[in-house]
Amino acid sequence: MQVINLEANRPTVDEMRRRLALEMANAKRARVPLLKLIHGYGSSGVGGKLRGAVRVSLEHARKRGEIRDFVQGECFRISDETTWMMMKLYPELKLDRDLGRENRGITVVLL
Repeated sequence: MQVINLEANRPTVDEMRRRLALEMANAKRARVPLLKLIHGYGSSGVGGKLRGAVRVSLEHARKRGEIRDFVQGECFRISDETTWMMMKLYPELKLDRDLGRENRGITVVLL
C-alpha cells in the first residue's frame, strides 16, 4: 500500500484535488493496488475541508469507474464490509496500524 500525505504543505482544496488525481494516475500506472490517503481531520472538530473534498472526489471517481472502492478511516475495521473485502484481496491490510483505530484523518482506496 502506498501512503500519500495530501495535507503536506497545507494545500488548498483545488491543489489537493490536482495532486490526488496525479497520485492516483501514477499509482495505477505503477500497478499499486491500494492507497492510504492522509488528509487530516481538521482543527474545527467537525472535519476539515480537505477531508470532505477527498471523499467527494473519491465518490465521483468510484462512480466513473476510476477506482474500485474506498473506506473512510473511521470505518476501516474488520467488521466493515468494504474493509473486509479489501483484506480478502490484500491480507497485508490486517497489519495496518490504523485498522480499527477510527482514524478520521485517513481514507484507504482500492484502485
